[in-house]
Amino acid sequence: MKRSFLAISIVFISNMATAAPETYIIDGNHTMPRFSYNHFGYSTQLIKFDKTSGKIVLDKEATKGSVDLTIQTTSVSSGYGLFNEHLQGEDFFNTAKFPTATFMSNKLNFKGDKLTSIDGTLTIKGVSKPVSFTVTSFLCMPHPMAKKDACGANATAVVKRTDFNMGKHVPYVSDEVTIEIPVEAIKE
Repeated sequence: MKRSFLAISIVFISNMATAAPETYIIDGNHTMPRFSYNHFGYSTQLIKFDKTSGKIVLDKEATKGSVDLTIQTTSVSSGYGLFNEHLQGEDFFNTAKFPTATFMSNKLNFKGDKLTSIDGTLTIKGVSKPVSFTVTSFLCMPHPMAKKDACGANATAVVKRTDFNMGKHVPYVSDEVTIEIPVEAIKE
């Protein structure tokens, strides 16, 4: 009886050790948040950010985790320098006062072992709102070049600019903005 209890205890403890949360550092070279909006009904415009950082903590066994993403709003990139300056102005990101935007989450939603959505708080211009990102792809595997485990995902959400005090030119330029975050992160 004592041997059985000891054997069960060892198995339980070893399973706890293998199910520990793992930390992944966001790869800023392969994480490029972007947003799109309708411009006067003519077209859908796409703008990206060039600098991101943060980490993802993932417990695959418990299907839990967290996301801590920081976007340097000063790195907004429309492909046109004068428009980048306009987007950094007070009417939009106001990067002089708010040089970053963040997304923080402690609620990763899984169906089985598949990550389906991430609920968290998006903060832009000092305004924080709950946002749920739909995950359209998710994969963790050994990275062939880094020789470490890595995870990647694509996540999408729709928000309103007016919710973040960025409503200039609404309704001519759409209030609804689609945010897409393709992210890659490498295990610490």
